[in-house]
Amino acid sequence: MSVYACIQVYRYEHDPRVGVIQLNRPEKLNALNLQLMDELIAALEAFDIDPEVRCMVLHGNERAFAAGADIDEMADADSVEMLLRDQFRKWERISALKKPLIAAVSGYALGGGCELAMLCDMIIASETAQFGQPEINIGVMPGAGGTQRLTRAIGKPMAMELVLTGRFLSAHEAYRLGLVNRVVPIEVYLQEALALASVIAAKPPIAVRLAKEAVLKALSTPLEIGLEFERKNFYLLFSTSDQKEGMHAFQQKRTPQWQGR
Repeated sequence: MSVYACIQVYRYEHDPRVGVIQLNRPEKLNALNLQLMDELIAALEAFDIDPEVRCMVLHGNERAFAAGADIDEMADADSVEMLLRDQFRKWERISALKKPLIAAVSGYALGGGCELAMLCDMIIASETAQFGQPEINIGVMPGAGGTQRLTRAIGKPMAMELVLTGRFLSAHEAYRLGLVNRVVPIEVYLQEALALASVIAAKPPIAVRLAKEAVLKALSTPLEIGLEFERKNFYLLFSTSDQKEGMHAFQQKRTPQWQGR
């Protein structure tokens, strides 16, 4: 496994099919600098092509998932420099991951940290989690998907309030608005995310991949196109050995043995 400076990468000890990445800049509340994002994307993509990994979990520490972008890298930049840097373009590689990615969030998930959590497929939040897009307070606005993904997740009125005022959502508010899957005590937030990942890792991997694709397609296409995409993925799975195994196991009342093909 590669050695990184800003993240830690490991396998879940109770289920090596789950790859885990920890953001590791605690002195900066895991602020997302360019190096961290490069390392994170490299590690995620390595897990994504690893045939032994079937699901991934991303977390920070109890105090912060990520408190935002690293302002030190942007404060003195001009528009042309930011345009040429195009730092958010590489974030699209996270949305292109084939395997499910779960965010385990405790403490601050603000600005880029909130945007990073929303790039994940599911979010498990501790009771201390706080979500927000406070960029307005430093003279800018969200630039890594905050205005778009937050609006899709919680609706226009609340997204507009958060983006224009910079206020934070508590974990329970985020749950009520549909931003997170569940809220659990801080002592177990990471274990809860790992347990969810382990459940998904035990499912047939090709079906998981195509099902994830279909759910994501719903966010960017009209219903009719989404239904057509779903139907084609459904039919495609009948060419897999896992489909035959799953249905025959159901008929024979036994546990299926997935091969991932």
